[in-house]
Amino acid sequence: MSRIAVAGATGTVGSLITGRLTAAGHTVVPVSRSAGVDLHTGAGLAEALAGADVVVDASNAAPADPEADVVAAIAAATRRLLDTAREQGVGRFVAVSITNIENPVFDRHGYYLAKRAQERVIAESGFEATVVKTTQWHEFAENPAAVWFAEDSVTVADWLVQPVAADAVAEVVVDACVGEFAGARIELGGPETVRLPELTARLLAARGDGRPVKTVPPVLPALGEGVLLAPASARLVGPTVAEWLDRV
Repeated sequence: MSRIAVAGATGTVGSLITGRLTAAGHTVVPVSRSAGVDLHTGAGLAEALAGADVVVDASNAAPADPEADVVAAIAAATRRLLDTAREQGVGRFVAVSITNIENPVFDRHGYYLAKRAQERVIAESGFEATVVKTTQWHEFAENPAAVWFAEDSVTVADWLVQPVAADAVAEVVVDACVGEFAGARIELGGPETVRLPELTARLLAARGDGRPVKTVPPVLPALGEGVLLAPASARLVGPTVAEWLDRV
């Protein structure tokens, strides 16, 4: 069995990756602030990665200061994670990223620019590395980037998405950690497309939440026109929205 360090182990997909690895008998070392590890300063990082066979980066290393340069911060955190992994003799690196961030429509989108920088740092590292690029997760139905909750209503930006379950992403990441080297990139998407307001409305209904959903145009028109959908080369994995809702 392997020793695997998971950056972002307490996040949505990181916790699922951790659970799957642990259930399979692997030793998981959480790399998170709650575990005393800071990707921005490097505090506790060498100790966490000592003896690890694989490092998973499922972190969101955006700086706490909203005025800070998110691109520089995430690139630096990724480089620090890779450098420390190399120093500790780690053999493989697996990261989670986002589909289609290379599209020029996102050239002024800070977080997507940061994910581009992250991927670039990984590609230049010389590591046996796999980047798992996914469409938005089903859980995006509640993401504050496009969904805003009020006491008597919910407002949702009219994005067109192809949601994939975070647990399905975790399964692919685990396979990339412990299976044969999967290559530099895996594209992953869900089996169907849906408008985000519909996805949110269906989730609310499944919970018995009767608040109406109000639809507003996306800040970037392309977000409603398909720029977030999986490329033709992507691996499409279930569950469907209906199947996912049966489990929540």
